[in-house]
Amino acid sequence: MTTRPASPPRPAAAPRAPHRNGGPGGLAVLAAVTELRTSMRTPEFAVGVIAVPVLLYAMFGLPNAASPLPEGTRVGLAMLVSMCAYGIVSLAIFTFGEDVARERGRGWTRTLGATPYPTWVYLAGKTVNALLLAALIVVAMTVLAVLAGGVGMAVTSWAALAATLLGGVLAFSTLGFAIAFVARPRAAAVVANLIFLPLSFASGFFIPLGDLPQIMRDIAQYLPTYHFGQLAYRTVMPEADVEFWVGMASQPVWVHLAWVIGSAVVLGALALVAGRREAVTRRG
Repeated sequence: MTTRPASPPRPAAAPRAPHRNGGPGGLAVLAAVTELRTSMRTPEFAVGVIAVPVLLYAMFGLPNAASPLPEGTRVGLAMLVSMCAYGIVSLAIFTFGEDVARERGRGWTRTLGATPYPTWVYLAGKTVNALLLAALIVVAMTVLAVLAGGVGMAVTSWAALAATLLGGVLAFSTLGFAIAFVARPRAAAVVANLIFLPLSFASGFFIPLGDLPQIMRDIAQYLPTYHFGQLAYRTVMPEADVEFWVGMASQPVWVHLAWVIGSAVVLGALALVAGRREAVTRRG
């Protein structure tokens, strides 16, 4: 009886190459793409953030778009800046406020805190997503203003306005984070609306401050959103037209910058303290 020769041992399978995600930068890009896809899959969010400012501009900006201000600025351009500022502040507050609060209520932020996933990647993803959505708002409203409102400017003026508006996303993201971590998750949406709507109205985004009572102009001087609007107006309108539009004497640019940046720092510190307090409470 013959025996079969032993078969040679099979070679060990080569180890699989580790999946590469591009390092921290790749993670940030993946987070941004994921956030953007999530936003686009939520119709009410896309409509509320992008369509509402466009509709408001169509209703309030286009009817008198050709009317000139004393130095020649068209009302259509002034209303374009106002409605863009409204859309940017709305986007910043609700993207970083309501969304983060919802994820906080579901325990998602707590889960991320227990993983090696860097917190800055989570924040970077939301920031890039908000900037992309802000760019969509600016582009959509610009197309409408140019085609239907006859608004025209030099390329440099368009670029300066767009840069100022996108900077507002970063400035007011801190207000959103403060709402997300200070308010209860279920109440964050209500709190965001209670803060955002009065801010927008008192800052002259819906109705020019020059057409509102004096008390509104007195209040506006202490609102960071008003100063943000002033920075945006100043990029595309002569100083005399800005004064006519808001019904107040102009202030140096550094004053408006100080208000916007100072409020961002204070609100960012508030959000950081609230976030750390929540983390300590969970551990305790």
